[in-house]
Amino acid sequence: MSDTLERPVTQTETLKPAAELAALESRPWPNEPTGYRAAREALLAEEIELRRHIARVAAMRRQLPVGGEVRQDYAFEDDQGGQTRLSEMFGPHDTLITYFWMYGPQRARPCPMCTNLLGPVDGNARDIEQKAALAIIALSPVARQLAFARERGWTALRFYSSAGNDFARDYRGLMEDGTDTASLNVFVRRDGRVHHFWGGEMGFESTDPGQDPRGAPDLAPLWNLLDLTPRGRDPDWYPSLDYPPAE
Repeated sequence: MSDTLERPVTQTETLKPAAELAALESRPWPNEPTGYRAAREALLAEEIELRRHIARVAAMRRQLPVGGEVRQDYAFEDDQGGQTRLSEMFGPHDTLITYFWMYGPQRARPCPMCTNLLGPVDGNARDIEQKAALAIIALSPVARQLAFARERGWTALRFYSSAGNDFARDYRGLMEDGTDTASLNVFVRRDGRVHHFWGGEMGFESTDPGQDPRGAPDLAPLWNLLDLTPRGRDPDWYPSLDYPPAE
């Protein structure tokens, strides 16, 4: 696949109507009942529109101006028992993605939702790190995070502890009462200075009725796959931290 940046649609380009494209793609599955094809084709048109909306939002995100300069070069505990500063996490890249997960010292076990997200991220970490640096951060010591990572079979993620610095408080990893919460942020390096570029800002206040707080698009494959099923996400169900061994 080419490393060329995805080109946004310009104002001079005209997209074909989604319904027209849906009609071109639409063809029956074996033994379809009456009425299924019309309903599926209407849904397909909406799926095409959703894809286009996701692309428009991604283009708007890429066009954000550079955000605030990071006011201190935070020092984190690393997996070598030493310290790594935020500026050093970039490695050869000019972009750094950080995920602050809910695994502080007060938690006996980490958040199931954070865990569910980090599993697939671990599987894609080496691919992600071809394009941007990636750091997983928590308040717990790195050794504690690594012990859980090994339990889950994660091998590619880089873990850091922000205990002793203000990173979690400054970049929305702590709630007002001091409880740790998930926080996804993107930082960029420009002319030797580190700036915040984007951070997730959808939380409890922006949640729609009947839904758990989540961003868009949803980064966890679990929820995207369940959205394809008749039952959907099932708002009363959460992934488990412990499953019986596979037979």
